[in-house]
Amino acid sequence: MKKIGRQPIIKVPEKPLILPIPVIAVTGSAGKTTTKEMIAAILARRWRVYKSMLNKNFLGNTRAHVRRIKKYHQAAVLEFGMLRRGNILSHCQIIRPSIGVITNIGTAHIGNVGGHKQGVAMAKSELIRHMQRDGKVFLNMDCGYSRMLREQPFVGRFAGEFITVGIEQEADYRATNIQQSEEGLHFSCCLQETELTFFIPVLGEHNIYNALFAIAVADSLGINPATIQLGLRLFRPQKQRLTHYRTARNVHILDDTYSSNPNAAKAAIDALSQVSKGTSVAVLASMLEMGKYEIRGHEDVGRYLREKNIDYLYTLGRSARHIARGAIRAGFPAERVVHCTSKRQLHQRLMRRLKPNTYFLVKGSRRLKMGETVHFLYRQATKRIIKNS
Repeated sequence: MKKIGRQPIIKVPEKPLILPIPVIAVTGSAGKTTTKEMIAAILARRWRVYKSMLNKNFLGNTRAHVRRIKKYHQAAVLEFGMLRRGNILSHCQIIRPSIGVITNIGTAHIGNVGGHKQGVAMAKSELIRHMQRDGKVFLNMDCGYSRMLREQPFVGRFAGEFITVGIEQEADYRATNIQQSEEGLHFSCCLQETELTFFIPVLGEHNIYNALFAIAVADSLGINPATIQLGLRLFRPQKQRLTHYRTARNVHILDDTYSSNPNAAKAAIDALSQVSKGTSVAVLASMLEMGKYEIRGHEDVGRYLREKNIDYLYTLGRSARHIARGAIRAGFPAERVVHCTSKRQLHQRLMRRLKPNTYFLVKGSRRLKMGETVHFLYRQATKRIIKNS
């Protein structure tokens, strides 16, 4: 049986490609694709930009990107994916970035690097040690492990500049005055000693970090503030990343089914809590590739959910039962927790919650195909609306 999740063995060149244009590499435990897309959306207002397609971030994809970058491109924005140690190094051996963005150090693929964040930090910081030595690295000051990346052993021989973003901690680019609506997020940030207002048409305050990285990278490349504002305003998120579906009679579905890990699940729970103006229902499936962090990571999500404005919790899958257990142990009402062992059972139980003024969050690892649950909820909500009409 073919193993899932392994990257193909790619023979890397003896010398990496070094281009005379900005080559921006984005990695991190969460937010890579959105950050890459935001950066490209801004730069494309001024330059001819090559960007990696969708989330194609394996080593074979990077080889393909190198072949597609043409002389007329004025910048390249690439996403570097990682499953295990050595992956980011291999990306840099194919093409050497001049700008590196590490969105955060979280728990994605933590089971492949020893089951602890220190292992994730070492693997992600390969970008710092193997990009151009005099380049620029952008880090999230609100992430404890990211703050450590400015020190040894994470830095190696890198002699360039560190630039920081944040919301809670002091940073070179810091967001303030954050306001969220069903349409997106407004916030302020100082550029060139002037406080400016920005809007991004996405949900979830965690996306402000992605926008801050895009602002910081663009500003460092000399893009004027008005172009940065416009690029973010016109940015369009990819599907299955907190995509917000509305039906008649005010049934809302937040589709965040592309992937899942504890940090991403917490961010999605925050988004549900912030946007909901009625009954809030979290539908959380198992998170994969957790290794020995599996039980602790799932229970942590359950405990976190208890602290938020969530009315009902539905879980699916063997590992997800630990989310339910963590929530109940933290004080979440047991009668409002439903654990399901099959998607069919889950859908049957969710039918009871399909009522007006209900907000659903659907989240789970990609291989569990939780998009099927999103489609089920949308179809059933529409059917009920038509029937009742």
